[in-house]
Amino acid sequence: MTISTQRTAELIEKFGGEAKNSGLTEVQIAILSERIANLTEHFKTHRKDNHGRRGLIALVSKRRNLQKYLKKKDAARYQALINELGLRK
Repeated sequence: MTISTQRTAELIEKFGGEAKNSGLTEVQIAILSERIANLTEHFKTHRKDNHGRRGLIALVSKRRNLQKYLKKKDAARYQALINELGLRK
């Protein structure tokens, strides 16, 4: 359900440009998207895990708020990120 430190480092390199740029909004959205995808796979086999589902909803909400912030600040970066991650909206 959690992502490995190696995968996190790959996402930081891809979306942040350098290894220490983990606070960038695009990086945070990418990491949250990876965690959401992992949890979605988890729920395909564990349908009754309602406590985990509550965490998933919190992650989706946090990602949505970060997307709203990025769209307000820089629409071009937001659009590029949406296309890169393959998210709707």
